[in-house]
Amino acid sequence: MTVVPPAAGEPRRPDGPRNPGDAWVVAPSGEKYWGRFGAAGLLAVDPERGILLQHRVAWSHFGGTWGLPGGAMHEAETAIVGAVREAQEEAGVPDASVRPRFTSVLDLGIWSYTTVIADVIVPFEPVISDPESVALEWVPIDEVESRPLHPGFGRAWPELRKLLPVRPALVVDAANVVGSVPDGWWKDRAGAATRLATRLDGLALDAADLEIGGTEWFPEIALVVEGQARGIEAPRAEDRGDELLPAGVVSVVDAAAAGDDAIVAEVEHRVRAGQTVIAVTSDRELQARVAAAGAAQTRSAGWLRGLLDADGGAA
Repeated sequence: MTVVPPAAGEPRRPDGPRNPGDAWVVAPSGEKYWGRFGAAGLLAVDPERGILLQHRVAWSHFGGTWGLPGGAMHEAETAIVGAVREAQEEAGVPDASVRPRFTSVLDLGIWSYTTVIADVIVPFEPVISDPESVALEWVPIDEVESRPLHPGFGRAWPELRKLLPVRPALVVDAANVVGSVPDGWWKDRAGAATRLATRLDGLALDAADLEIGGTEWFPEIALVVEGQARGIEAPRAEDRGDELLPAGVVSVVDAAAAGDDAIVAEVEHRVRAGQTVIAVTSDRELQARVAAAGAAQTRSAGWLRGLLDADGGAA
């Protein structure tokens, strides 16, 4: 692998010093890939208008084709932050206007490209804000293949399109998960449930866990609470110091009566909405009920604890 800086007329930031990531990675076979630390692009999905595409200026790499706003990642930057940052720089995507749903990674060993598929939750009009774009358009999904696509995006698009209708959601039995570890939760049930909600914010699931394609998924999470835990607040974006991405991935559902009934009702609601529901509880009777209500999978409290502990700390 060889790293070389951009030549005149090749991609670079429109102003300010060049970032160390803005360089070509050259494979031993001679192929060039943009981004010393890899690259990422944002596939923003608007339910009414389709997906946001960028028409690349003629002098750019694969100029004249249509692709995603994106570019070279910064050192130590996550793919999601990099994709959203690049989309802000190239297309004026506002803070907290998109919510990541899943990622798809092309890993070539010497270089990788991450596509971040994100739902538009606050509609916006894209703005050309650097010289790499001829146009930015919302393109209906059925019309994407009619455009001359960037080769990389063109190869990835059939699989990405197949996954666009998939919307996973976790419905979590809070009392069961909190009660699965004897850590004194009974002294402050509301505090224990709040800590669990905070840990769930931003939870990523490996595609293998969901038995679907893609690389990582960021499901909507409904935390069903009962008894003394009712009334806790869902995590907020400002609590995690993140202005790029919105809050709302974790919602708190107060059980008005029996917690099990509320969990079944939440599963039924999300199944009717077309979501792929994974119910989390170790209660065997409740597992049978949520499966009958349409849950695609049931997972134990230990399974969820394992995911959270892998991120460090304990809920």
